[in-house]
Amino acid sequence: MGARREVVSAVTERYRLAKRAEKGRILDELCATTGWHRKHAVRALRRRETVGSGEVEPTRKRRHRYGATIKDALTALWEASDRVCGKRLKVMIPTLLPALEQHGRLQLGQSDRDRVLAISAATIDRLLVDVKIAASGGRRRRAGFYSAIRREVPIRTFNDWNSPVPGFCEVDMVAHGGTSVAGSFIQTLTMVDVATGWTECLPLLTREGSLVVEAINRAQSLFPWLLRGVDFDNDSAFMNDIVVPWCREQKLEVTRSRAYKKNDQAFVEQKNGAVVRRLMGYGRFDGVETARMMGRLYAAARLYVNFFQPSFKLKEKRREGSKVIKRYHHPSTPYERALAHPKVTAAVKKRLRDQYRSLDPVALLAEIRATQEELGNRVDRRAGQARGLQAAHTSAPPATAATFAKTLGKTVTVGEPRATHRRTRRPYKTRVRMPSKLDPHLAAIEAWLAEQPQLTALAIVGRLSEKYPEEFGRRQHSIVQRLLRALRRRAAERLVSQSPLGDATIAAPLPGVVDGSGYVGPDPTTAPLVEQARKAIWRDRLIDIGSSWATTPSR
Repeated sequence: MGARREVVSAVTERYRLAKRAEKGRILDELCATTGWHRKHAVRALRRRETVGSGEVEPTRKRRHRYGATIKDALTALWEASDRVCGKRLKVMIPTLLPALEQHGRLQLGQSDRDRVLAISAATIDRLLVDVKIAASGGRRRRAGFYSAIRREVPIRTFNDWNSPVPGFCEVDMVAHGGTSVAGSFIQTLTMVDVATGWTECLPLLTREGSLVVEAINRAQSLFPWLLRGVDFDNDSAFMNDIVVPWCREQKLEVTRSRAYKKNDQAFVEQKNGAVVRRLMGYGRFDGVETARMMGRLYAAARLYVNFFQPSFKLKEKRREGSKVIKRYHHPSTPYERALAHPKVTAAVKKRLRDQYRSLDPVALLAEIRATQEELGNRVDRRAGQARGLQAAHTSAPPATAATFAKTLGKTVTVGEPRATHRRTRRPYKTRVRMPSKLDPHLAAIEAWLAEQPQLTALAIVGRLSEKYPEEFGRRQHSIVQRLLRALRRRAAERLVSQSPLGDATIAAPLPGVVDGSGYVGPDPTTAPLVEQARKAIWRDRLIDIGSSWATTPSR
């Protein structure tokens, strides 16, 4: 900056004495030397005083147009508007200002009144900054740190992919926090190639941008091809000043989905459920050792899923009225899609074929099951809350793949879930019956029912409120109803257990064979006579249940 001041000082006098054509040449030379805009060079040369290399150029202050009077008037108008924003207050000023002046709450001169009416919404917000901070108790609204980075990342929807080449991935996180998001727990970073469906999963101890960078860098070595682009959601673990600049340094195209539109990342959301949740379940996992076990699980699962598990891929989707019609490609594995893709090089295809020939799906599945058993001992384990949970131990995997293959299919009928999906059994807490207000009066209530079996709960509450007005009232109607229902059910059970059914009058068997083909008489009644006799006996017994209170002893 000092060198530019020296250049300006050297040519200022010559520029002031030069004619129009010479001034143009001086400006061209000055712009080429300093890199200034031509208009800025003109302003610098028109200054009356030259500035030396050791002097400090005085800053020119802007004259204040709105003083303290205008600020006080805006504060009163802001309070009268119930503290709305500047854009809304600007519209309300022509209505509020005459009302405040009419009732003597605000007095302004003509010039100040014109300034208040002509003030802009941005100036209102700028003048009321400290007033709003004081009104909120000294707390200033924190500006969104990630909003600027999020705005500069372009949006890509589900329909914007247009059959990309292998290397463009959708990235998402799966939280393994169980039913609570409190504290620290493991996250799974899922990356899915849009063209082939190739899936890579990596465990993260915490949600940090630096760990996300390390995971993406690790995934770059796991994918058979180079990464070309990453599509994130709006999570702050991705939209920050660590992940986005690093991806751009690696020449990765960075895009993001729309907020609250999960279908923009349909490829990775499908794998979150079909791969991650299917392997890990919905329990809580934390700790470095658990993260190592998850890495071992994903190392085996990536080969099993990408080389041996076929999946569907949407071919087309169209709408006919209110009906959506979808067509899918034939199910195939990511390995098969990579071999069939014309943009995958021959060297990559050869390397994939060699790797495919060396894999044993049963051995991979045995490794997955063994690791799931180990992780099942750590599910729902929390710091300081491990009481009642089984201690973690290392279970040895099957000796050979043949040994594991013999056990396949034998636990299907038992319905045994995977170890990571099991729920930890906690000791059952027996519920202790709390004392009731009716317990001291139970004998009196049973005596009343013995005398008058048809008493209602409302009548019993009335009798109790007459004797004990401070304890009973209309609010105790429900608990008396429950007690009355329990007493009558108990009396009915005792009656049925003590009095067996008598001999029912059974009519003579009807003539004819068993199927009734030889019967020529009138049609029989709907119900058999035996059933009719039993129902009549039960009806007589149940009608008399209310009268059993006088003869049945109470418990």
